[in-house]
Amino acid sequence: MLTTRIIPCLDVRDGRVVKGVKFQGLRDAGSPSELAAEYELQGADEIAILDVSATIEGRGAQLATVRAVRAQVALPLTIGGGVHDISRAESLLEAGADKVSINTAAVERADLIDEMSSRFGCQCTVLAIDAARNAKGFFEVVTRSGSVRTGIDAVAWAREAAQRGAGEILLTSWDRDGTRAGYDLELIRAIVGAVKLPIIASGGAANADHMVMAVRAGASALLAASIFHFGEYSVATLKQELATKGMEMRI
Repeated sequence: MLTTRIIPCLDVRDGRVVKGVKFQGLRDAGSPSELAAEYELQGADEIAILDVSATIEGRGAQLATVRAVRAQVALPLTIGGGVHDISRAESLLEAGADKVSINTAAVERADLIDEMSSRFGCQCTVLAIDAARNAKGFFEVVTRSGSVRTGIDAVAWAREAAQRGAGEILLTSWDRDGTRAGYDLELIRAIVGAVKLPIIASGGAANADHMVMAVRAGASALLAASIFHFGEYSVATLKQELATKGMEMRI
């Protein structure tokens, strides 16, 4: 049986880790390289670094941050934020990323998924889907840090991305992000039922029970931020608790 991966997420702005609710009210949470090194010691399986203002500011994720984190840790790194073309993805991989996450640029030009998968392999190509419930009753893709409602059905978009060569989906519930209300299980089930790709659940985790429910809904990996950054759980403590609840963990 495959183990469930635990992935601390470092949302970065101006070289510092920040955390808020629905990308608003951001507060400082520390140094990316220092936090990543600590999480590696605690037993994290991967680290995700997402530059939360790169797309809005019209720039790429800061390569210096990626290099600084890579110098401190050997864990797989998924990097996202402002990746709008192949050259930017290549720069991130050269700086130390193992996987590159794309979101807004892929929605605006879906061929980017094909190009990245063809050039770097599906194992390096992560599609980030930020989804919110809408008045029409389906999960709608949102982009540009949640500021743009696209009208695109998240389930249909996941299917298309899988066909184009995405190797993994980082699935964030916009409605739950930072709320500590638990992952959106209906959203997870909808995407898991549509594609055969690994799904990283993101948005809303506050405790181990939330994570158990996400795995039972079909998630392959669990991403969280606040519960680690502000000392509520260490990765090791969380994994031990998940193991006692019957989850397969690498400990």
